[in-house]
Amino acid sequence: MSAMKASLARLAERADSEGLLDVAYASVDSPFGTLLVAATPRGIVKLSLPNYDPGEALEELAEKVSPRVLEAPARLDRARRELDLYFEGRLTVFGLPVDWRLTTGFRGRVQRAIARIPYGQTRTYTDMARSAGNERAVRAAGTACGSNPIPIVVPCHRVLRSGGGLGGYGGGLPMKQALLRMEGIAHAGTGASTAPRR
Repeated sequence: MSAMKASLARLAERADSEGLLDVAYASVDSPFGTLLVAATPRGIVKLSLPNYDPGEALEELAEKVSPRVLEAPARLDRARRELDLYFEGRLTVFGLPVDWRLTTGFRGRVQRAIARIPYGQTRTYTDMARSAGNERAVRAAGTACGSNPIPIVVPCHRVLRSGGGLGGYGGGLPMKQALLRMEGIAHAGTGASTAPRR
């Protein structure tokens, strides 16, 4: 460990012990590239996919949660371990607490409904709109998926168009297809299995 990294690690430990660390973040390797994961004392608040600028994610956290944001990998050991297990196909349910403060209203209700979609199953944007209390707000449900601050843990990749089409995904459609395949969901882009795996 370089002297600079050691110094930053000590700073993070001190800030944490003195109650001055509101948002801890760390980088996590994934099959798709490096993820940025951030947590507050309440739980995971942000997971930024590889195609997003980590600097922008940190600016959003500083603006909307707290300016006291610091790299503190030790605070995210459990999240990193669960993500590693998930990508290895050995974890089907995340046990991480979630801090929902970056989402509110209808979007927040949709994202909480997404969090309840079981591993290996899919739902439609219509299903998500209905779960959030407005079956006709399908487009808004799609927007809620697209603005999900905690993808993978809140599995918006499991939400498809009503006809079985992939719809969109912040990490790109190849990543969405790969996540679905990893979970055992057969999907060719024209139809999908929404039934539970047996």
